[in-house]
Amino acid sequence: MNNFSFRNPTKIHFGKGQIDKIKEEIPADARVLITYGGGSIKKNGVLDQVHAALQNITFFEFGGIEPNPHFETLMKAVELVKQEKITYLLAVGGGSVVDGTKFIAAAAEYQNDPLELLPTKGAHIRKALPLGCVLTLPATGSEMNGNAVITRWETKDKIGIFSDLIRPAFSVLDPETTYSLPDRQTGNGVVDAIVHIVEQYMTYPVNGKVQDRYAESLLQILMEDGPQALKDPTNYDVRANIMWAATQALNGTLSLGVPGDWSIHAIGHQITALYGLDHAQTLAIVLPAIWSYKKEQKKAKLLQYASRVLGITAGDDDQRATLAIEKTREFFELMGVPTRLSAYGLDETVIPAVVAKLKQHGRLKLGEHGDITPDDVAQLLKLAL
Repeated sequence: MNNFSFRNPTKIHFGKGQIDKIKEEIPADARVLITYGGGSIKKNGVLDQVHAALQNITFFEFGGIEPNPHFETLMKAVELVKQEKITYLLAVGGGSVVDGTKFIAAAAEYQNDPLELLPTKGAHIRKALPLGCVLTLPATGSEMNGNAVITRWETKDKIGIFSDLIRPAFSVLDPETTYSLPDRQTGNGVVDAIVHIVEQYMTYPVNGKVQDRYAESLLQILMEDGPQALKDPTNYDVRANIMWAATQALNGTLSLGVPGDWSIHAIGHQITALYGLDHAQTLAIVLPAIWSYKKEQKKAKLLQYASRVLGITAGDDDQRATLAIEKTREFFELMGVPTRLSAYGLDETVIPAVVAKLKQHGRLKLGEHGDITPDDVAQLLKLAL
């Protein structure tokens, strides 16, 4: 196991009725901006609960943050922050709303052009407004980390940033807020969480037993409860386990002392930016292609995953590794997330554009070994057609 240092200061309030806890976390004299997406929180009662918790605190609202939040939209929120002298941000929604709010927190305190925050992966972030989160869609893990991914719509670029300064001070995770999610969002969320786990797991062994077993247990939970959430959307226990598993998938624990891949995300981001597919849809497309293309390099972990998570024990090593990839593809399809470019009306003509975007962003050596080049991406994406 490799050396590591770890700290995660985000406070979690988990369970029914915990939205009321936000009044204990936000200073009484704060000027709060509530951020949200398309407005579903108005229909399912979540926004009413937030209003009730903030009844003695001054607050404003900014809605309309898109999936894969747009820089252009977020800058309108920054203007409102400055106009109303906002001192605290409260993201109410899924990962895109939380990611967007993180960027707002940094951009509102940045004195130069906020575009500078994007290509440097947040290197210029020296100050940010405090923020909290009420999570309504378990998927990205953004509620307990300092990551954010922002889309610059004008140039079709999707760019990740990181800073501990944009990590939520607290997050509320009430599984009941997920009852009304459409099947598409439930399926996407489970797939997203699974890919977060395997980006930190499906690499090569370094005797990180704790991390491996932890990752495997989370994968089993998501694969058991994901289909149940589609069948029985208001099953509290199912929703609770999915929500907590998705948070654990990317709160920093699984990456400790082990190598990471992240090529699936790097390639998937370009597909989303260029063609507008849901984030999880691109991950479901790219994962089987990456694993098939790098099967020999990943074989030890593929076999471990096959045995411990999927219960595959029959056949030789190559057969078991191949079956593990196909069973994963089948699970994504079961969750309603197609795994081929053609399922989304895309063909081989997308490949040069994706490769060009990777080159533009300097993503020339992907994967845990840094051995996936743009030429490799062109080849492996043919496996995803």
